[in-house]
Amino acid sequence: MTIIDKLNALGYETVSEDYYSYIELWLQWYRGLVPNFHEYKVFNGLSRVKLQKLTAGMAKKAAENWADLLMNEKVHITLEGDAEQRFFDDFCVRNNFERMMNVYQEYCFALGTSAYVVRVSGLTVDGDGVAVSTAKNLTLDFVTADGVFPLSWKNGEIDECAFATVQAYDNHKYCYLQIHHRDESGSYLIENHLYDDTSGNMAEVELTSVAAFESVAPVFHTHSDQKLFVIDTPNIANNIDPDVPLGVSVYANGIDQLKLCDTVFNSVHSEIELGRKRIIVKPEAVRNMNGEAYFDPNDLVFYVLPEDSSNESTIHEVDAKLRIEEHTVAMQLALNMLAMKCGFGTNHWKFDAGHITTATQVISANSEEFRTLKKHEIILEEVLIELARIVLRLGNEFMGQHLDEDVEISVDFDDSIIEDDGTEFERDMRMMSSGILNPYEFRMKWMNEDEDTAKAALPPVQSLVLSERGADE
Repeated sequence: MTIIDKLNALGYETVSEDYYSYIELWLQWYRGLVPNFHEYKVFNGLSRVKLQKLTAGMAKKAAENWADLLMNEKVHITLEGDAEQRFFDDFCVRNNFERMMNVYQEYCFALGTSAYVVRVSGLTVDGDGVAVSTAKNLTLDFVTADGVFPLSWKNGEIDECAFATVQAYDNHKYCYLQIHHRDESGSYLIENHLYDDTSGNMAEVELTSVAAFESVAPVFHTHSDQKLFVIDTPNIANNIDPDVPLGVSVYANGIDQLKLCDTVFNSVHSEIELGRKRIIVKPEAVRNMNGEAYFDPNDLVFYVLPEDSSNESTIHEVDAKLRIEEHTVAMQLALNMLAMKCGFGTNHWKFDAGHITTATQVISANSEEFRTLKKHEIILEEVLIELARIVLRLGNEFMGQHLDEDVEISVDFDDSIIEDDGTEFERDMRMMSSGILNPYEFRMKWMNEDEDTAKAALPPVQSLVLSERGADE
């Protein structure tokens, strides 16, 4: 049984299973193996040989690039309060937040959605699911798109949702299902279920039977109308099914371009692999008098001619010419087309000497990539601020903290990639010419000199001016 089957059995309706087939397709491209595309057969004159098309791995590369642009080590979440900042920073450290957010931002762009669910750990509840003690800490669950099951939503915002994560303990694989829904009063109630999926049969087991879940209550009443989860998606309209509140992969509309990339990339490999001299063999030279084959039938170097072939010699060779330049042009074209589909604009990737690299590490402020980056930052900023507020609220409600839940929260993204050195150099030159920037400050910045060295290197007139300024001061 699937998670959707389990939810239906519990009385919940979610998104159609058809939509999750798209997520599975995006996951296959992310992994680099789509069976009905990458697996194929080639006829060698005697039989069809099974082959696997090589992948350039561009689906992962696209998601990885967006994750690195959006959620890297230079992103800072600032809370305007010392106690609030310390509490949130401690939460981040304990949950490996910096690393995991980059990873799940990549999953978000690959599969269309990620979810971040805050759980109260070490909390004692009574038989009605009401907390009767303070919690030990807060745990952050990271959930990929295939584990997010919306139960109710409005205007694209998910209000109630179920989350499934796979975890392993004591040589068993478990599926942990937590269902966040509202009770009659409008407060959130969380149901927890655990399934043993070691054999693939999804048999439900008691939470107390697994050490890692023995303190997890089957039902928990939050007595709050505020959500304990945040949904993250790329800022891309869902054209697969506009009525579904889940996001779409950054390459959802670039599947054809992914196919072209892999087709060309595989052809480059085949061109080199098969560029050696081919051995053309007539049927009479295939086997010896005992019926034993002279060559491996799976070796594509050999090609057996039909019985009624021409008067060619029994065995002859064909010297193929490598089309490296043509393949390079074709691969660059495929990469440019995919980059446009993924919001990077053109020339984001470069194919050189058989390697695919990011063509530039900077983004022009008027480029398509810059505008798309800023668009994605809108959602990510909302996600990070909402997550921080959830942490503060739960700290007050269940950990005895006295935090300001309305504290000012800001997110500083990495802008170092926006402007290249050449642009900044020209700007500083203009500032120096207009007197805003001192010449020695310019040298200190661009020539990596200390203040004394920079001043000493100035022309005599400028050095005299600086000396007179120093005397006046």
